Amino acid sequence: MNRPLRLGVIGLGAISPYYLAAAERLPEWELAAVCDARAQTLERYSGPAARFRDHHTLLAGARPDALVVAVPNDVHLPVCRDALDAGVPVCVEKPLALTAAEGRVLVDLARRAGVPLMTAFHRRYNTAVRDLSRRIAGRQVRSVRVRYLERIEEHLGGEDWYLDPGRCGGGCLADNGPNALDVVRLLLGDLTVTGCVLERDGRGVDRRAAIGLRGRTGATAEVELDWSYPGELKDVEVELAGGEVLAADMLDGHTAFKGSLWHEYEAILGEFAALVDGRDDAGPGAHGGLPALELVEAAYGCARPAAPVAEAGR
Repeated sequence: MNRPLRLGVIGLGAISPYYLAAAERLPEWELAAVCDARAQTLERYSGPAARFRDHHTLLAGARPDALVVAVPNDVHLPVCRDALDAGVPVCVEKPLALTAAEGRVLVDLARRAGVPLMTAFHRRYNTAVRDLSRRIAGRQVRSVRVRYLERIEEHLGGEDWYLDPGRCGGGCLADNGPNALDVVRLLLGDLTVTGCVLERDGRGVDRRAAIGLRGRTGATAEVELDWSYPGELKDVEVELAGGEVLAADMLDGHTAFKGSLWHEYEAILGEFAALVDGRDDAGPGAHGGLPALELVEAAYGCARPAAPVAEAGR
């Protein structure tokens, strides 16, 4: 395009600073509008973009070329649906929606409208993960292990909906699961869930999960999730058919808290711009938003319960 794409950002919660910074750095974008239903949150935004309390008003008043949707999981469906109905391309935070059925509604709507719909799996843009993906290209993989461990209370940023199973979708499996599962899909392709063990706290939030998977070539995978881990550990280990083991630490070189997210979200918005202006024809549901959601649902469906874990702070 001859001009920057006008971007709207709906949701000014914990993840929005990474989108706002990326939009400012990338010449493909002009941040045109921001939106949050919370008056105090919206007032804290001090940038030049127009401010809106309601996403319908933003769509009508700002007329963005594209939209980032970074709202709680339970409202992904209505906000994305309204944007796609208006013909506006969408980049939505993972998970694509609260359920696979809702995800299919959005993918079908995007396909019928011919409008890009991208799920923001930021870990597939991590430099260490990308390097690992290049190193194993064309080589036979025997197994993959992804660990995604953190203490969720340190990552909430005031967004307590993560700890409401109805709004989040469950817990660590619903929210961190799509990112970790997408990394496995990046390395192995299509997957089948072979088993799952969940540990829930007294509120019904799954705090730990172990998911077994199998790829089309017979390679196996394990995803370990933990919302009660003392610190943060996010890595990938790949064993090749010959026994060689390769690893990627997603946090390596990023000493600041959440420091890796800055480059990952810049890459997300770079790819989203390519989708919006037609340089990338990945199409509706780009990069596996629906398959990841279906894997999460399959894992919940076959999960074996473990003993409840103590609630945070007790």
